[in-house]
Amino acid sequence: SPSAKRLGTAALEAFPNHSCRARAPARADNASQEYYTALINVTVQEPGRGAPLTFRIDRGRYGLDSPKAEVRGQVLAPLPLHGVADHLGCDPQTRFFVPPNIKQWIALLQRGNCTFKEKISRAAFHNAVAVVIYNNKSKEEPVTMTHPGTGDIIAVMITELRGKDILSYLEKNISVQMTIAVGTRMPPKNFSRGSLVFVSISFIVLMIISSAWLIFYFIQKIRYTNARDRNQRRLGDAAKKAISKLTTRTVKKGDKETDPDFDHCAVCIESYKQNDVVRILPCKHVFHKSCVDPWLSEHCTCPMCKLNILKALGIVPNLPCTDNVAFDMERLTRTQAVNRRSALGDLAGDNSLGLEPLRTSGISPLPQDGELTPRTGEINIAVTKEWFIIASFGLLSALTLCYMIIRATASLNANE
Repeated sequence: SPSAKRLGTAALEAFPNHSCRARAPARADNASQEYYTALINVTVQEPGRGAPLTFRIDRGRYGLDSPKAEVRGQVLAPLPLHGVADHLGCDPQTRFFVPPNIKQWIALLQRGNCTFKEKISRAAFHNAVAVVIYNNKSKEEPVTMTHPGTGDIIAVMITELRGKDILSYLEKNISVQMTIAVGTRMPPKNFSRGSLVFVSISFIVLMIISSAWLIFYFIQKIRYTNARDRNQRRLGDAAKKAISKLTTRTVKKGDKETDPDFDHCAVCIESYKQNDVVRILPCKHVFHKSCVDPWLSEHCTCPMCKLNILKALGIVPNLPCTDNVAFDMERLTRTQAVNRRSALGDLAGDNSLGLEPLRTSGISPLPQDGELTPRTGEINIAVTKEWFIIASFGLLSALTLCYMIIRATASLNANE
């Protein structure tokens, strides 16, 4: 209320040096608004030195309510009060000594102990054309000062280091000239509360959609795996039933299978010997029983002509094995590996055995063992790729969320 404001102003005037003035109502840094940088050239003319010393200050910042204009003048600091140096300019008795030959001068004050508006207004009362306020924290960048109602006086903030450098020359009664020019317009850097809420909601919605997609994907995969296992068990039982109905016999001396011109077993590529147990398929193709049974358990088809034994025996007439059976990779790999070791062992024991291609015209040989055996490495790579994608997504989401939280926290702390 107006009465409360008058009471607060009276209290500040009554106790000009009280520590409560550090909590003045003006905001020190309005990070959510744009600001303009100030380019400052300082010229120091030391007595007895020919050329003046010149340096530049690039990190200055115009006040929020200051005119964005150029200005030039001599820099002056407040006169001491009661024998003590006055760097703040908060005391109502603050005075500046302005030489008669100076038309434009710039006040140099330190931040703290009172509002920016009070500092600037007291300098303007003594006809300063600009006020340069240097920070009171050495590691802090200049802030965007708020000082409504100060009129046309230009207000700029610089770092503490540069301010104390200029002050050291003034304390030695060395003339310091300053030129202030408008630099670059800087947009807001930090998130506002509205932007933070919008980004947070967008991120949450994205996470929900992505999580729903992953859940749906795994549900479908589990359903497919269960259906495949059920179908495989069903066809496996049917294959066992079909194998039990196939004809088997033992090769005897003088049988056609022992003829050197007779086709070798298409699975192990070995000729038939006396006392070998062979299995005869409905298509009349002959194979070693130990070789073809594992194949039929997995594929349900003849290794040579691809005849569906389930359909040929009338067990499952409407379900082609090669089109609808999803094979159990690990079991097939183990079975083929065992058969291969057995075949290699027999080959090593029989030095007279020759590996010859199939002679039956029009019939393609059995694919190589590497083509029949599922590659376990490929399966592992596929599974690893899926989990790598999921882990990457989770890690990226977590890093994004942490970054947003850190930026939001820093932004809110700066604004406060």
